[in-house]
Amino acid sequence: MERYSRQMLFSPIGENGQNNIKAKHVLVVGAGALGTANAEMIARAGIGKLTLVDRDYVEWSNLQRQQLYIEEDAQNRMPKAIAAKLHLQKINSEVDVQAYVEDVTSTNIEDFVKEVDVIVDATDNFETRLLINDISLKNKIPWIYGGCVGSYGLSFTVIPNETPCLHCLLKHIPFDGMTCDTVGVISPIVSMVASHQTTEVLKLLVGDEENRRSKLVSFDLWKNQYSSINMTRLKNDACPTCGTDPVYPYLTAEKGTKAAVLCGRDTVQIRPSENKNISFEKISERVKPLADAFLENPFLMSFTFGEHRIVLFKDGRALIHGTKDIAEAKKIYHRYIG
Repeated sequence: MERYSRQMLFSPIGENGQNNIKAKHVLVVGAGALGTANAEMIARAGIGKLTLVDRDYVEWSNLQRQQLYIEEDAQNRMPKAIAAKLHLQKINSEVDVQAYVEDVTSTNIEDFVKEVDVIVDATDNFETRLLINDISLKNKIPWIYGGCVGSYGLSFTVIPNETPCLHCLLKHIPFDGMTCDTVGVISPIVSMVASHQTTEVLKLLVGDEENRRSKLVSFDLWKNQYSSINMTRLKNDACPTCGTDPVYPYLTAEKGTKAAVLCGRDTVQIRPSENKNISFEKISERVKPLADAFLENPFLMSFTFGEHRIVLFKDGRALIHGTKDIAEAKKIYHRYIG
């Protein structure tokens, strides 16, 4: 146990806690900035089994903040889950690392959570987070929400039967569709959010309920702001996910994003799970300075990035021109629209 001696000297963990960590299984959904930061800390802490799921590959723009990856990964366009697994195995060969290059959907998420003790959210969109939220509450698995953009980040721990769930909080979380691809992100905020998340993971793994964080924390490192908000009163008995009569709506296929390749065209149509009240003004502010071409009228906006042209409608529906790959189209949609 020499490897973990300094961690075991920390009295809230100790030898018993270290044995608990070694016996547990953590699922990290997403292997980008938050995913790699969490995965590395959890692996170094001596987790028994670590499962990573990510649909994407490593790009040059990832290297600024996604700490597990190296230039060779970007050159070879390595799938993030596989590249992360290879690096984690070099960091701690004792950990059983499972990697899946897949898009998490309502049809496969049940398979990923089998025998999982804690789920870490490291995704880039709320559709997947709501899937995690539903499967977590259905299977009584705690999960840690995390998000960051620019210099702003936030985190919240969802405990089934105790705390409000993400569905309860959604209308109260400050989120307006900004993404790292439209307003940027600095690496220190990634580290801070991941540190909050991994700390909560360790508390859950060792069973330290007394010190578990019960509030939503948010912070802006650049503006020197930090807040901690009690969300207990937001728990809603009528919530379709954590209420008295749950139906777990996002686990049904109808709630997922609809994507279809248009016949005879190099185009994929993306239809969000629910109609969005799109603010053309906000999207224009973020996207127009970055786009190669931009057009807007009262009914739609069109913007071009390289070989792809995105036509966005008021209800959130979009046509992604320049690809027949549904996974790529979804990635482009979440990148620029949120």
